[in-house]
Amino acid sequence: MCNPQLLLLQVLFLMLPEGVRLQPSFNPSGAVPTPSDPGPVTPDGTLPSSSVGTATSWDTPGISTVAPTLATPSGPGNKTTNLFPVLPICVCDLTLGACDLNCCCDKDCYLLHPRTVFSFCLPGSVRSSSWVCVDNSLIFRSNSPFPSRVFMDSNGIRRFCVHVNSSKVNYFQELQKVNATNFQTLAAEFGGESLTSTLQTQLPLPFYRAGDPILTYFPKWSVTSLLRQPAGVGPGGLCADRNPAGFLESKSTTCARFFRNLARSCTMDPSLDAASYYNFTVLKVPRGMTDLQNMEFQVPVTLASEASPPLLAGNTCQNAVSQVIYEIETNGTLGIQKVSVTFGQTNLTVEPDVSFQQDFIIRFRAFQQNAAASPSPSRSGNPGYIVGKPLLVLTGDVSHSMTLLKSQGNGICSVKRQEVQFAVNAMSGCKFRPKETNCSHLQQEIYQTLHGRPRPTHVAIFGNADPAQKGGWTRILSRSCSVSATNCTSCCLIPVSLEIQVLWAYLGLQSNPQAHVAGARFVYQCKFIQDSQQRTEESLTTLVNFVDITQKPDPPRGQPRMDWKLPFDFFFPFKVAFSRGVDSQKGSAYPILLLSLLLLRVLSLEAE
Repeated sequence: MCNPQLLLLQVLFLMLPEGVRLQPSFNPSGAVPTPSDPGPVTPDGTLPSSSVGTATSWDTPGISTVAPTLATPSGPGNKTTNLFPVLPICVCDLTLGACDLNCCCDKDCYLLHPRTVFSFCLPGSVRSSSWVCVDNSLIFRSNSPFPSRVFMDSNGIRRFCVHVNSSKVNYFQELQKVNATNFQTLAAEFGGESLTSTLQTQLPLPFYRAGDPILTYFPKWSVTSLLRQPAGVGPGGLCADRNPAGFLESKSTTCARFFRNLARSCTMDPSLDAASYYNFTVLKVPRGMTDLQNMEFQVPVTLASEASPPLLAGNTCQNAVSQVIYEIETNGTLGIQKVSVTFGQTNLTVEPDVSFQQDFIIRFRAFQQNAAASPSPSRSGNPGYIVGKPLLVLTGDVSHSMTLLKSQGNGICSVKRQEVQFAVNAMSGCKFRPKETNCSHLQQEIYQTLHGRPRPTHVAIFGNADPAQKGGWTRILSRSCSVSATNCTSCCLIPVSLEIQVLWAYLGLQSNPQAHVAGARFVYQCKFIQDSQQRTEESLTTLVNFVDITQKPDPPRGQPRMDWKLPFDFFFPFKVAFSRGVDSQKGSAYPILLLSLLLLRVLSLEAE
């Protein structure tokens, strides 16, 4: 005896596609899975290809994990991982041999746990994880080459999770967005009390963190203070002397000093005296505050240049400080190891209401114990160029930035030049006053003014190009002047304009493209002038033009869908009966007859 309802149910069940009942689902965010079903796993944590996973499995004690979400820097597990080896390319490592601020994958920082020093990690400096989970009862055998685990979510449902190597994730974290929903949670985690003393907050720390004020000590008066970097405030840019310098924050500031009575301030104002910028010691780490008599925690400030005290001689204030440059060498959590200072001094004329500008520069670099200290070469990207960073060029074996003309306040060409920024078109001009009268010497002088001294010969293909590896550089092409011929025998052909054309493109994955330079050339424009003509000024122009030649790939297609195939005559009687129109009514008797016979068969089964 057979139940007709059960028979129809079985028919409908068989008509369903087999994969409909096995759809994978992503592990919902917020669920904290706990491992209870590791199953038969290999020592590296993956299921073997021949392993069988069912609803019944063996519990393995002693395993604790975190939630497998997209933002976790490590996969589920209680192991402490080093962030350096997992990122083959550290895109935020822009300074060779020095620790870049908040770059958690920079090997020059020598930090096993960068988050204890940095307040946050830059995007792309930590690894992301992506897990895809399905109900464990749906898995019979796992042939996945990726690491896999079996967890139990907050609802008590066992989940089989696979660690996916997704090209979309690309091992880089996405920025966390702050909205009205998660603001209170983030404020409780990262917020702090307002109007608290900086010294009281930072003193318990055993080492400096990025951005912390640097502590100083005056042995003569037994007074502690902070290392200051005066900065301009207000519309006039007057110096604010109480502005603290931040640890690992290389910065340059300019401000103005105003003196009503310079004759008195020349020898009395400490801002003009070089001694006031080095008559103290710097604490290596904040914990040095607990024992100020211990010289182990104190670093003296050494003079890297001659510095004379200010002197009032007649109507001139001599040796006034115009520039202060601090060079600070650090060694990770061991703190500050060396501090040196360089001064620039000038003479000021004593007159009522005198004002002049002062420059303050602080540079940080990695401590070099066994080798002579040398400035760390700066990168413009690692590896690809970053928009706005300097365009690197090569002259001989020396790497430097490509520059453009820069004018002074009166429009005359300045000795200082303007850096060319990658992917930023620019144009500059100035008035050139020649010093040479000979034609060949005049041409050489103008050429050097246009392209700079010395003339760059190669441009870096990537932002981290090494001068010692010539394969990372491409030669700069040069196109001479294109002017019509002339019969003038006493004319001189001089360049008046230089256009720098740079071709660049993106390479690599669309989720993390890397910009590189494909080629560059100099295009000069010249004109004839009379050789005997008295030349006082000549207008010169330089411009740089970046052209993006990236070849965009085809748009990505959607995920492939399963194409469920049935026999061509599976729905034959119903399709013929209900798809034909009015004109085919006479041919629909046969399907209706079959349907009637099927119904009679069902009724007869009920009667039995």
